[in-house]
Formats: sequence, C-alpha cells, structure tokens
Amino acid sequence: MSFNHAAVSKGLMMGYALTSIAASVLDVKHYLHLQLVPHLSKHHQYWRLFVHHLAISNSSELLLTEILLYNVALPVERMFGSTKFASFAFVSILTSTILEFGALIAFNRSGLNVIPSGPFALVFSIIYQYYRLVPHAYSFKIFGVTLTDKAFTYFLGLQLAISQTPGSFAASLIGLIAGQLYRSDILGLKAFRLPRYLQRLSSRLLLPLIGSTKPPRRSNRAFPPDDTSASTSTTSPPSGTSSAREENTEVITTAPASAARRSQENDRAAAAGAGDQSRTRSGGSSSANAQTSVVREWVDEFTGRAERAASGLRVPSDNEINQLMSMFPDLRREVIVGALQRRYVRVESCFRCYANSREICELSAVS
Repeated sequence: MSFNHAAVSKGLMMGYALTSIAASVLDVKHYLHLQLVPHLSKHHQYWRLFVHHLAISNSSELLLTEILLYNVALPVERMFGSTKFASFAFVSILTSTILEFGALIAFNRSGLNVIPSGPFALVFSIIYQYYRLVPHAYSFKIFGVTLTDKAFTYFLGLQLAISQTPGSFAASLIGLIAGQLYRSDILGLKAFRLPRYLQRLSSRLLLPLIGSTKPPRRSNRAFPPDDTSASTSTTSPPSGTSSAREENTEVITTAPASAARRSQENDRAAAAGAGDQSRTRSGGSSSANAQTSVVREWVDEFTGRAERAASGLRVPSDNEINQLMSMFPDLRREVIVGALQRRYVRVESCFRCYANSREICELSAVS
C-alpha cells in the first residue's frame, strides 16, 4: 500500500516523527504534556492545550502511532479526499481540545490531572471513521469468537490507549467522541472546509516537502541478457552491432502500452517487416530443416538408431514392424526387428556382390 491520494496522511506521519525526534533531542518534552494543576490553574499556560498535540513523548507510542496512521488514515483519506480529510483533522483536534479541557476540570478530583502529549484524540477520531466506513476483508474464529482482519488494528489502538493511563485512555475516549460528533453531524461539522488560501499555501510550501505520493511501479520489466563475451573481446564490433544491440535492449513490459508507444512500435514493426520478409523466405526452409535434423539426431541417439546406422544395420520403420506383428502376434517385437535387419543385410550383400561382379565383367571386356 502506497501513499497515493494520501498526501495529508503522509504529512502527518512525517510531521509527528520529526517533531517527536526534535523534542527528544532538544529536551523540551516536559513542555508538551497537558496538566491542569499547576500549569493551567496557577501558571495559566493555556498554550499547552494546543502544543500537546504536536509531539509524542516516547518511542513506543511513536511506533504505534505511525503504524495506526498508516493502516487507518490512508483508506479514510482516500474516501474523504485530501481537502475534506485535512478539514476533518483540524475539526477533530479543535473539538478534542475543548473536550479534554472540560474532562480535566470535571474529573480532576477523580484522579485525572495529566493528559500525555501525542495525537491520541486525532488517531482515535480517525479510527472511528475507519470503523464506520471501511469494511472488513475477511473474518475468522478463535475459540469460537468471530473476529475480522480489522481486529489487529483495534488491538494496536488498545495498546496505545492504555500506554499512560488514565490520561491516555481519557484522550483516546475523547477522540472517539469527537469522531462520533463529526460522523453524526450534530453540530454541522461536515460542511467545514479549510480556507482556499490555506489550501493553496499548503500545496506550494508543504507538498514539495512531503515528496511524491505516486505508487511505485511494479517490477514487470524484462531486459535481454547482456552479451558479456562481446564486451570482453578485443575486436571492434561492426557498425550495425550497436544499433542492433540498442534495439535488443528495448524495455519489454506487460503493462498496457500508451497510444504513443503503440504507434512507435507499429512504425518500427512495419519498417522491419519489409526487410524481414525476404530473409524469412530464404532462411525459413533452412531453419526448419536444421531444427528437424537436430531433433532427429537427438531421437536417433536416444533410441540407439545412430549406432545401428553406423554399424551398417538398417533401422526398420514402424509400419513394417506393426505389419509383421499383426501377422505374427506370438512373436516378440525384438525378434521381428532382428529378422527385418537380417533381411536387409542379406539383400544388401547380394546387391553388392552383383555390383562387384558386373564391374569385373566390364573390366575384362575392356581389357
């Protein structure tokens, strides 16, 4: 799965990784968490309400967040579109910030005083959209309990939610509530879109930093093997060798060809076809005969016919053998083949004797 049509998700993953590493290197992680007492109540550090969404406090939570964003945010963004998904992320962060501040005030006496830094609310708001929009691919049973392929994603989300309880669990629950509010459209949040000027500014400044989101092409190309012997030889190749090698090194692909490439291939084939027809007519019969002779030699060597032919024995045809086997069904095939070979040897010896005697007669007549 690539980042095709998911530029915002890729930007979120890259941004959280960079900010988390920078916060760790610069040793500013103690400024990122959200704490009611004393940061908000006494010191009035209300900027923490927005800053605590920007970075993640430890490496394990960073790993879980990146895996969840990759598996959850990409399909949701492809369904929403990049503009709507970016607007949804902004609305989710704003809604969850208000809910987190209210939860800290309401449940402070119950032990909820700190919410750890990290995009807990945003991730679980996206998980809620993933739960409602993306169907499961398959289901399976473990000890009689039916589960789907999405259960692995939910298990990772549960690990992230209980990483720093009770603050992480509260932030995760608030993220689910924010996602439900956006999905139900009770407050009319679905109609919100980021301003046009902000979209154009992000396309000009941020999109080049993210890089390409096009999917990588599959490795479906096949190149002809390089002629290493030709490169190691000391003799210079003829003038037509380089052009022929360039034609042979053309990329062969199973992907559908474009119109321009198809037209070029048709022109090249038409130009080469006129020259190939004459060569094909002259060399077609010779190549076919050569191929047939090679196959025949291999069969003769495999069956032992070549040795018998070299020793002067005639190899009977299948028709002769089948005809005699039908006439004498009690005889074995080896006996019939031997009889035919002996018959051919006798006839051949008689013919040779006749030829030799005739030559002797002619020589005596001349003398």
